[in-house]
Amino acid sequence: MHIAISGNIGAGKTTLTKLLAKHFNWTPQFEDVDRNPYLDDFYNNMEQWAFQLQIYFLGSRFGQVKQIRESGKNIIQDRTIHEDAHIFASNLHDMGLLMTRDYENYLTVFNLMNSFVQAPDLLIYLDANISTLVKQIHMRGRDYESSISIDYLNRLNDKYETWINSYDEGKKLIINVDNLDFVNNPEDLGSIIEKVEGEINGLF
Repeated sequence: MHIAISGNIGAGKTTLTKLLAKHFNWTPQFEDVDRNPYLDDFYNNMEQWAFQLQIYFLGSRFGQVKQIRESGKNIIQDRTIHEDAHIFASNLHDMGLLMTRDYENYLTVFNLMNSFVQAPDLLIYLDANISTLVKQIHMRGRDYESSISIDYLNRLNDKYETWINSYDEGKKLIINVDNLDFVNNPEDLGSIIEKVEGEINGLF
């Protein structure tokens, strides 16, 4: 079984991935953030490094999905290959930070890769407003995220809303996390687990 958690920067994807993996005894797969050689450069000069960053993420995510489907394990994944294309690359193109020529080249590679992968059995989307995202980004204190602008987060949130509302490649569960503290409040985590159980029971 392949579960994926999606959501904007700071929505809590990585934390919830760890918590659900522990509860359900699933194998977690995370974004390749710490070893990503482009992130720091990208946040300091988005226009120069946008294409390189997106290609890196695309290749990394395709490798993850391939590994997930070949493993035979129950895996929960932090972010999906669809977000790379429909959210981040699309937004960079809209902002003029990714040239049309590069964007079209990127989409050609994405569409080819996507034809070889299956959508997650369940997609969990963490819905959060900007103030929640900013608070959680500041709390985790990653240096390369310190220059993220409110405008950039707003643009991503708009893209996410459009994407998740039209997503029809598989089952989806939308969870608003603005008033949840699933790290420190067991009841909040329990309510999420209950919703996830309700969805995955219908997969068998």
